[in-house]
Amino acid sequence: MGKLDGKVALISGGARGMGAAAGKTFAAEGARVVLGDIRDEEGQRVESAIRASGGDAVYVRLDVTRDEDWRAAVAETVRRYGKLDILVNNAGIGIPRAPIEERTLAEWERVMAVNATGVFLGTKHAIPAMRRAGGGSIVNMSSIAGIGQSQHQEPAYAASKGAVRIFTKVTASQHAQDRIRCNSVHPGPVDTDMLHEAMPDPGVLQRRLARVPLGRMGTVAEIVAGVLFLASDDASYVTGTELVIDGGALAQ
Repeated sequence: MGKLDGKVALISGGARGMGAAAGKTFAAEGARVVLGDIRDEEGQRVESAIRASGGDAVYVRLDVTRDEDWRAAVAETVRRYGKLDILVNNAGIGIPRAPIEERTLAEWERVMAVNATGVFLGTKHAIPAMRRAGGGSIVNMSSIAGIGQSQHQEPAYAASKGAVRIFTKVTASQHAQDRIRCNSVHPGPVDTDMLHEAMPDPGVLQRRLARVPLGRMGTVAEIVAGVLFLASDDASYVTGTELVIDGGALAQ
């Protein structure tokens, strides 16, 4: 028996990294999965891999900054599978660190659009479907950048992830009566393409890891385990909180 038997999940940023791993894990745990992304070929490969393993999944094109894409993704989820139980707002981008005075407005707005507005839009359109289903679980991917170690964070990324943290709490408080739970996950540095793209200089990455007491990057599997917990009924009394998975970084 899987932890998500009978559940239907929509995962943004599902074509690679944590989103793809979450999709595969959710399917293995019994969920029917909708993978949303703008990386069509990669997303379709993840769909095929899940189906080849005996799971049930479909890929849909989803630009999380577009209201109409979210409407279509939620509608397709309900049309195909009859309901929506779980939303994982996973899509996100990072950019190389720069001082505030050197960050351009266009760069700031792009990061906020994907990382913060995308979470708002996904949540906005998931809530009515979850209410009709009798409740649900929303898991928002934030970061330890949204909580602390501020001296070392990229300003736009940190601001966007801080917004996700507070928005999660507002969602949890306002929709508890709908039996909709909402929690955020706050990873430290994780071995993903996005991290390496944001920190292409090995020296910069090593200095970042020096601020992690366990002395290493986290793995995608370690983060997905936390996402699975919050999405499942194992976390039925958990809402409005942040799950920090950071190798001890915030303990310093």
